[in-house]
Amino acid sequence: RHPRADPRPRADGHLGVLMKLYDYFRSSAAYRVRIALNLKGLAPERAFIHLRKNMQRDEAYLAVNPHGLVPALVTDDGAVLTQSLAIIEYLDETVAGPPLLPGSAAERARVRAIAMAMACDIHPLDNLRVLRYLLHTVGVEEAQKDAWYKYWIDIGLEALEASLARDPATGRFCHGNDPTLADICLVPQLANARRVDMDLSPYPTLTRIESHCLALPAFTDAAPLNQPDAET
Repeated sequence: RHPRADPRPRADGHLGVLMKLYDYFRSSAAYRVRIALNLKGLAPERAFIHLRKNMQRDEAYLAVNPHGLVPALVTDDGAVLTQSLAIIEYLDETVAGPPLLPGSAAERARVRAIAMAMACDIHPLDNLRVLRYLLHTVGVEEAQKDAWYKYWIDIGLEALEASLARDPATGRFCHGNDPTLADICLVPQLANARRVDMDLSPYPTLTRIESHCLALPAFTDAAPLNQPDAET
């Protein structure tokens, strides 16, 4: 178990519990958790796990997270949490601040469904380990790998655009006029799409929502290129 952390003052003068986040700047899942931490006003200790250098397979990290994935969050009482959606809901349930899920059961189900469309349907098919398997085990060409990447993102974003555009529950953000778990998943997924030069003009609702998110420091400060381990 990790030692219990004491509340420590942050630069803005507030007290925050010192957690530890195992992170990688380019990971979409870690990006989600960074946004949630920012929205909750938390500044955890950071440890950087470089996925392209296979640091996630080091024994020291596997002792923390046997799945060998990021993010992992060590809480103030020493619990190790994995899976970005589970971490974000933990933060929402235990840390004061703006709620990341709405009030009613039906609204929460809607927000979770939008989030899972990205975190469970789109993202896993474009994960680094999947792309590496396509290249190194299946033996596809780089162009075929990129086509796979773009195809599954396009299928998912097309459905999200249609559902959000016609739903009156959509506001400035995916659900109403405050950011939720859904927006926390949307922004990293669109950033992921831009990394492979996808044309996002067919998704005006999604990019409109993204623009509102990126007007908030919690989102921009969590962006990959704003992280200490970022590589251009």
